[in-house]
Amino acid sequence: MLAAALSSLAALTGCGHLPFTKSEETAAACPAAVVLKPLSQTALFNTPEMSARPTDVMYYGILSEVDARCSTSGDTLQTSLDVILAAERGPATKGDSVDFTYFIAVLGPGDQLLGKKSYGVRINVPQASRRAGVTDHIDAEIPLGGQAPGALRIVAGFQQSPQVVTFFEHFRGR
Repeated sequence: MLAAALSSLAALTGCGHLPFTKSEETAAACPAAVVLKPLSQTALFNTPEMSARPTDVMYYGILSEVDARCSTSGDTLQTSLDVILAAERGPATKGDSVDFTYFIAVLGPGDQLLGKKSYGVRINVPQASRRAGVTDHIDAEIPLGGQAPGALRIVAGFQQSPQVVTFFEHFRGR
């Protein structure tokens, strides 16, 4: 019964560590981890022109979810993030894999940008498939600077080029 109660407590904290461990790390409530909806989709084109059309899309990218697990060590938040991404073939697809760049940022009170880092991911799409996905795992340390983890937000999105911004202004999604 005690083991079940401790397992429930760990599940409720949203973290993978029990709060009663002997290590220097302790379980911590994770900051909210969200995908920024306007930056959850991207596209890669077969033309460098700013006036790309849907027929020019080689691949669409979809960033669908970020799952966070956390612990603290002193004044540092140890985060383990799983980022779920998918690639979908477009009309101008060339090849069976695509590279996307996305970012993870940490926001403080008032949406103050505390840090941002870009990550690259390759998604292999089998020839007979229209879509494929991956889970990209990231371990990161976030200095808390005396703030509670709940005062922070972890956000994710695709790094967008001006061409992609122009495309989505004219054509709303896939």
